[in-house]
Amino acid sequence: MPAEKRVVELVVSGGQATAGPPIGPAIGPLGVNVVAVVNKINELTKEYSGMKVPVKVIIDPETKTFEVEVGIPTTSALIIKEAGISKGSGKPNSERVGNLSMAQVIKIAKIKRSKLLAKTLKAAVKEIIGSCVSMGVTIDGKDPKMVLREIEEGRYDDMIRRSEEEKQ
Repeated sequence: MPAEKRVVELVVSGGQATAGPPIGPAIGPLGVNVVAVVNKINELTKEYSGMKVPVKVIIDPETKTFEVEVGIPTTSALIIKEAGISKGSGKPNSERVGNLSMAQVIKIAKIKRSKLLAKTLKAAVKEIIGSCVSMGVTIDGKDPKMVLREIEEGRYDDMIRRSEEEKQ
């Protein structure tokens, strides 16, 4: 009977994983080539540079082979990257720390859609804007709560529909 595969779940900085902690100590004892695993993680996460990315390393302890599955960064990490800010606001109701265009919000919604509860892209966009509310990030220079009302009124329907028709 083959040995059971081991799954090691990690959170790494996109494209910047190293053989040190947390990766080395977690997978070194399983007998796989740590440098090969780190190189694969970095190759698969380079597009998420500067973001924390969930990663699963699936190891077969018998053959010493491995696979790497990359998760999707958190919504807040994607908002931080798109807005070019270092972190969300400590006082989101009074202190604004960044701004996204509606196109950027839609882009984040498309990236996150498979992990959201939203059934439509429009609903996914509203979830992303909800995160903007709590982070102190405006949309096209407007209060995100106002943008949510505009979405309800159908003002962005054409833009969202066009974006949905485009390939990811």
